[in-house]
Amino acid sequence: MEPSGERTRRSYRLRKLWSGNNRIRLMLTLALAVMLPAAALIYLNFYHLKSIERDKVLEGAILGDFHQMLAISEKQINQKAYKMTEEARALFPSPAADSQSDIAKKLDDILSKRPWFAHVYLFDAKEGFVLRSQPERLSDPHFREEHQRVAKMLGGWFAMEAKGMLDQAHARARGIIWYPELLKSADGFGFRTSALFSLPQLAKERVALGGLSFDPDYLKQTFFPSMLKELIAYKLGEEGGNPLAMIVHHADSDSHPSGGHAEGFIAASSGWTEGEPEVSRNLDDVFRGLALGIKFQGTSVADQVRGWVHNSFLILGIFSLLLVGGLVLTYRSVSKEVALARLKSDFVSNVSHELRTPLALIRLYAETLELGRIKGEAKVEEYYRIIRTESERLTALINNILDFSRIEAGRKEYDFRQTDLAELVSNTLDTYRAQIHEHGFTLEQSIDWTIPAVQVDREAIARSLVNLVNNALKYSDTEKFLCVKLYRADGVLKLEVVDHGIGIARNEQSKVFEKFYRAGNPLVHNTKGSGLGLSLVRHIAHAHGGEVEVESTPGKGSKFTLTLPLVSAIQQPANDAVRMAG
Repeated sequence: MEPSGERTRRSYRLRKLWSGNNRIRLMLTLALAVMLPAAALIYLNFYHLKSIERDKVLEGAILGDFHQMLAISEKQINQKAYKMTEEARALFPSPAADSQSDIAKKLDDILSKRPWFAHVYLFDAKEGFVLRSQPERLSDPHFREEHQRVAKMLGGWFAMEAKGMLDQAHARARGIIWYPELLKSADGFGFRTSALFSLPQLAKERVALGGLSFDPDYLKQTFFPSMLKELIAYKLGEEGGNPLAMIVHHADSDSHPSGGHAEGFIAASSGWTEGEPEVSRNLDDVFRGLALGIKFQGTSVADQVRGWVHNSFLILGIFSLLLVGGLVLTYRSVSKEVALARLKSDFVSNVSHELRTPLALIRLYAETLELGRIKGEAKVEEYYRIIRTESERLTALINNILDFSRIEAGRKEYDFRQTDLAELVSNTLDTYRAQIHEHGFTLEQSIDWTIPAVQVDREAIARSLVNLVNNALKYSDTEKFLCVKLYRADGVLKLEVVDHGIGIARNEQSKVFEKFYRAGNPLVHNTKGSGLGLSLVRHIAHAHGGEVEVESTPGKGSKFTLTLPLVSAIQQPANDAVRMAG
């Protein structure tokens, strides 16, 4: 059995690992709070799409919609035929009030204003039967033959069945009964429907019937095409979607209805191509014997559903990729913030040490001097020099922190004045020359004294140079060499600081100018620093319209180049203090 002390130590190590490793906590949080719900949602959508594809749910819904549209279309087509018939019936003569000649004249008038009727007729048990046909078509032998056949057939039929047909008409809500008829001729397949109706102006006891026959050519060439066009336009205007095509064909035809003149074909809308309709509905009442078919233009329902499912899978895949990409970006962003928080923590620790060291030295040497323990004049001067050096070091550190604070708050301001940059660089190096030699460095300087005065912030440029020099002093372990150059090149000013120190790896060269960043070299981590110096140099360079770059080879040293504009700086008014927010 494991000792309790060992269990306690193991539990402590696990708690320490959990509390110390923010990345593990972040990954687990993302997995539990985001990735698992997102993965479940993606899986449910994928499963739903597969079930739609497998069970043909969407296909069934579209076909059901087609059935509903055909039912509505049949109702509207019949309604149109009823309306046309009732308008004509309202104009029919009354055998009780009109003579035979008046009846014929009124029937001719109906035909003249309604060319879609081939024949109109009126039967009265007392007065007899009157048939009128479109007069301009009687010159056609086929139409004249049809006129004679209809007259003979209806005359005998009404004489025997008029009473029964009238009772049927009275039994109908609208008083109309229909007699559809399929036709075949040399021109192909046709259809005619005839209406028989009671005459409302007559008493029910009087055996009298009116009737009319729709012209087959009108039904084929005008009525059905216009109705199909109207129905499709209404459907598209109401719901949109893919364009539809509809057809009217013989309900009992064994052949497939198509866009040509195949048997059974009556009329088709534009966009109808070869093939069968997806859904057909047999018409009743007015156009009994015909069927109405519907399908999509240029595609099938199955193809539509496959395309929709394919696009849905594609969208789901894109959504999944975007989700994964978003999680990756979130993870990287949060990781960066965690790393930044860690760098800030290191920064506080390093700055505390940086502040403590010069303060301790200043206090130590000041107390020693105050107690009068130092007797030699040279030693006293050395102590004063150390106090001054550490004070300058402390001042530079505090100035860096204050500048960084102003930059972060967006309140950093620069005082641009006409400045002899060569003199500024030389004076700055003279101030730090003793410190440079104390570190054992060989200093070389090359300053072009012909450089004209430029508009810069003296304190900011001096601080940039000091930060670059301090950077070289800190990170040169073996070959202690420092070179500072100031020269003109290609219309700009260049201030170079070269060392033979540890160098910077290529993948870190773009990061060393970021705030708090410190390179991965062991010497860097063993050397205390705030990680702000190079970040401030870059901000100062940008504020002056310039840039700072680094060229470095690990183990061989680095060259930092601060580039400042020359022409644009000269053109600024002299002695004019310009304040620039950071």
